[in-house]
Amino acid sequence: MLTLYRDEAGTVRTSTDPDLPGEVIWLDLFDPTPEEREFVEKRARVRVPDRDALSEIEASSRLIAEEGVLYLSTPIVGKNDAQGPMLSPVGFVLAPKLLVTIRYAELSAFDAVVETVRKDKSLASALGVFTALLEAVVDRGADVLESLGAELDRLSRQAFRGDPSNPRHAVRSTQRLRLTLTRIGAIGDRVSMARDVLLGVGRIAAFTQEVGREWIPAEFQNRLAAVSRDIASLNDYEAHVSNKTQFLLDAVLGYISIEQNDVFKVLTIASVVGIPPTIMVGVWGMNFKHMPELDWLWGYPLSLVVIVLSGAIPLLWFKRRGWF
Repeated sequence: MLTLYRDEAGTVRTSTDPDLPGEVIWLDLFDPTPEEREFVEKRARVRVPDRDALSEIEASSRLIAEEGVLYLSTPIVGKNDAQGPMLSPVGFVLAPKLLVTIRYAELSAFDAVVETVRKDKSLASALGVFTALLEAVVDRGADVLESLGAELDRLSRQAFRGDPSNPRHAVRSTQRLRLTLTRIGAIGDRVSMARDVLLGVGRIAAFTQEVGREWIPAEFQNRLAAVSRDIASLNDYEAHVSNKTQFLLDAVLGYISIEQNDVFKVLTIASVVGIPPTIMVGVWGMNFKHMPELDWLWGYPLSLVVIVLSGAIPLLWFKRRGWF
């Protein structure tokens, strides 16, 4: 889908006209068809990269300057109803008077920027929209990292202090630990996505500042510099969240190992305690013709007492040793 955003008398409004008026400042291609890509290339006189080109991971493929036009790309977390949040490539084709974006997923940052530009007339230009998009992506990344950090704190309290609603019993059940492990894995995946997004946006901001120094106004240069500073601070916080995720993951795996060891300990104690009674029962169960115990008046009660004691004595010894 192709959406045109144009600036007329200091306002930005949406258009789907097939023509490309001179006041157009932003062309947004959402999962474009070949015909839409061809239309933009002919009317805007720029090259529109395809999805494979936008998915390249080399810096030389993501940051390109050709004849005064910047071709930039980075992964951004998009919405997917079937698989949840996932990375999707986004491309920016930035010229002094025109911005072309290519994306293949719904991005909340793009929707927010449309409203921001409508309210702030100083952003009603290609550079203004581009800067606002980077700022929106960084703001969204900060919100996500803050949310993930809060979720980690909650999981940490559950893992190390038990369930606050039931303070008598520490939560160490296999089912709860498995659920916690799943949540930690999901958080680690989101943190990894956030790292990729921040890395890509940081490179774009620095590259645009350096290459477009001659035609980017000082106002937007300063805002791009602020984006770079914000990303630097978010990178530090992301490293903290990543380290905490790894620590909590190791702790939960350690608890799972303890649970398994406790199970094997119970089985070992049960097998050891059951060996002496089994031996005694086996001895008295042999079918020899002459067994003195068979003629004793108290032989049967005595055998029961010996069997019980042969199992109770090892059990008391294990208890004394603190094995359970």
